[in-house]
Amino acid sequence: MDWKKHITVLGALRIGFGALGLLAAAIVFVAVVGGGLLSGDQQAIAITSIVGTVIAGMIALVSLPWIIAGVGLLKFKPWARLLSLILSVFDLANVPFGTALAFYTFWVLIQDEAERIFVGEAI
Repeated sequence: MDWKKHITVLGALRIGFGALGLLAAAIVFVAVVGGGLLSGDQQAIAITSIVGTVIAGMIALVSLPWIIAGVGLLKFKPWARLLSLILSVFDLANVPFGTALAFYTFWVLIQDEAERIFVGEAI
């Protein structure tokens, strides 16, 4: 089996999931802050600006490790393997797509051949 191809696909999927999180952060920001702006009330604008920024920032911050892990996997960095396995535990709660990604991650990265790729051994 071509484990490098599986690791590359996994890296792309991680980046994709992280990008979806960043997109969600942007949508939340626009919706919450925009709602306050549409009201025209200065107090509502102040509150929704703070709330929208904080929530969007938290979503973006949580999405960044998935992108970082994906880039690391594409470069076959050893730390990316461990980070991806840790993130997969959190993916399990994101039914159904995150769960599928978690199982695929476990299946690919726990293989002895995949581990050898990350430590630089030829297979």
